[in-house]
Amino acid sequence: MTMTRQGGDPVRAIRGLEDGHASVRLRAALAVGSAPDPGFVDKLVERSAIEPEFFVRDMLTWALTRHPVSMTLPLLVREVRSQRPQARSQALHTLSKIGDRRAWPAITPAVLSDADDEVARSAWRAAVVLVPDGEEAALAGALVTQLGRGDRETQLSLSRALVALGEVATAVGLEEAASAPAPSVRAHALATQRLLRDPDTGFEAAIEEAKRVVALGGAPDGGR
Repeated sequence: MTMTRQGGDPVRAIRGLEDGHASVRLRAALAVGSAPDPGFVDKLVERSAIEPEFFVRDMLTWALTRHPVSMTLPLLVREVRSQRPQARSQALHTLSKIGDRRAWPAITPAVLSDADDEVARSAWRAAVVLVPDGEEAALAGALVTQLGRGDRETQLSLSRALVALGEVATAVGLEEAASAPAPSVRAHALATQRLLRDPDTGFEAAIEEAKRVVALGGAPDGGR
C-alpha cells in the first residue's frame, strides 16, 4: 500500500476507521479525504459496507469522491453486486455523488427492483443522476414498475426520482399505472402525477388525496 504522509499519519488514519468510537472513525474519514491517496480507496470502500453510523458513512462517501474516479468507480461497481445490502446501498449512493455516467451499466433492472428498500432507494437516486441522454423514458418505465412498494419514505423516494425525470419521460407509464388493479399502485401513480404538475405539493398531501380518490372509485382523472 503506497501512502504519502501529507496531512498526518495515514496509517493511523486507516486504523482509525476501525476504532470503536464513531467520533474517531469520523475524524479518520475526514483525514483520509483531506489527504487523498490511492492506497486509501480499498479500505474506504470496505468500511462503507459495514459502517453502522450514518454520519460516518456520509464522510466515507465524501472521502471516496476526493479520490480519482479511475480508481473508485470499478470498486464501487463491483460493490453494487455484493451480497451485503449495505454494501450495495452505499456503493450506489457514492456513485450518485461521483456522478460519472460510466457507472450507468451497473444500474440494471435487477438493481432498480432490489428486494431491500434502502438499496432500491439508493438505486433510484443514482439512476436519475447517471441516466444517459435519451434513456430517460426507458428508465421511467422501469421505475414505474416499483410504484406502490414499501413505506412512505420508499414511495416518496420513487416519486422524487420520477418527478426528476420529467413529464415527457413518465407520462405514459404513470397513465397506465393510474389504472392498475392494485389500489396502492393507483394511488402512488396519482400522487406522483400531482407532484409533477405541482412540485410544491407535499407528498403527504398528494398521497392522501390520491388514496381518497381511489377509495371512492374515482377515475384517474379524478386526481387531476
